[in-house]
Amino acid sequence: MNQRNRLNEHFDEAARLLDSVRKDAAFMDAVELAGQQMSAAIDAGGKIISCGNGGSMSDAMHFAEELSGRYRDDRPGLPAISCSDPSHITCVGNDYGFDQVFARYVQALGKAGDCLVAISTSGNSANVVEAAKAARQLGMTVIGLTGRGGGTLRSLCDVVVDVPWEGYADRVQEVHIKVIHAWIDLIEQSR
Repeated sequence: MNQRNRLNEHFDEAARLLDSVRKDAAFMDAVELAGQQMSAAIDAGGKIISCGNGGSMSDAMHFAEELSGRYRDDRPGLPAISCSDPSHITCVGNDYGFDQVFARYVQALGKAGDCLVAISTSGNSANVVEAAKAARQLGMTVIGLTGRGGGTLRSLCDVVVDVPWEGYADRVQEVHIKVIHAWIDLIEQSR
């Protein structure tokens, strides 16, 4: 296969998946409900905490900075933060183990009425699962952004946005960032 055909294959596959989820009423309902719940949490004085590993951490950071900073329109900053402080992660990883890095963050900063956005392309990242458990114990709303059926995370979430894809994780991540941008827009437009 030549390079141009391989490049086209990437874009064609991504377009097919995006078109599939766009036409999936249950998927779109979950995206909408999750956005509404996050917006309601902010309206009630709560905040959004997001977490994930690798590319999902980048998505968690992107989500939080677009809310606390600016997305498309000028508006006051919104209360959102990602579990991404390297000193916290290495401290907790060293003292309690990597599985606890996000849970300790949620325990320290989360409260009832807040939302946790737990991002895992498989739904099985142990530290994301532990964060969801900690959030539930605090009375937080847990939004799962997953793929491949939602894994262990599914049962810990109030709302699960699960990208129906069994292939490589990059396709799931591509839909995740589209969902994140849609959520930010929904939250901004509800102000």
